[in-house]
Amino acid sequence: MTIRSLKNITIAKYEAFLELCGCKFIKIIGGHAKYTRCDLNRPIMFQTHIDPVPEFIIKNALRSLGITKNEFHDILDGKITVERKGNRYILK
Repeated sequence: MTIRSLKNITIAKYEAFLELCGCKFIKIIGGHAKYTRCDLNRPIMFQTHIDPVPEFIIKNALRSLGITKNEFHDILDGKITVERKGNRYILK
C-alpha cells in the first residue's frame, strides 16, 4: 500500500477537486478564491498566487468536506463520485 501525499497539488487540480465535490466558485477576493457548498458552515478559501497549494490548506478543506486523503485521490482519479441527496453529499 502506497502512502498518498497531499504535497505538490496544483491550483488547477485543487479547483477541479472542489468542483467534483459539488463546491461552487463564488469570487476572488484580494487574491483568495472562495468556494462554497450548501452543507458547509464556512466557505473554503485559498490563495490563488501560491502554487502548489500548501498541504495544511488542503487538509482544512478535507476536514470541512468530511473526506479522507485516500478519498481525495480517488475523487481526482475518478474512482469515486460525489452525489447530492437533498442537502447532503455522499460518496459513491
